Amino acid sequence: MKKILICDDDEVSKSLLCFRISGEKLGDVTTASDGREAMSLLSSESFDLVITDLHMPFHSGIEITAYIRGTLKKDIPIIILSAEGLESAVLEAFDRGADDYVTKPFNPSELLSKIKTLLK
Repeated sequence: MKKILICDDDEVSKSLLCFRISGEKLGDVTTASDGREAMSLLSSESFDLVITDLHMPFHSGIEITAYIRGTLKKDIPIIILSAEGLESAVLEAFDRGADDYVTKPFNPSELLSKIKTLLK
């Protein structure tokens, strides 16, 4: 079973993602409500996919991506979610090593398709 980490301080968004991923039986889901909790989980557990919000308390999705790629030296797929669709934010996410960037509000079916592709 694949392990997926969802990092988001928005409880509604996080719950929706958990519900959809669990319903599709894509993997076991672990959640973090802020960047500090996410980094702690990433340093102590292995995940097959990380989905993180761009803006969160303590550490942003960009910082989490840089931590995974730089400090942990892991090549796990990362999807960044954000209500911010500015080109500069998208480019920075990809420069830091994100595999995909999805703008909120997102189409859950489209996001599930991206998750399935990255988990292959």
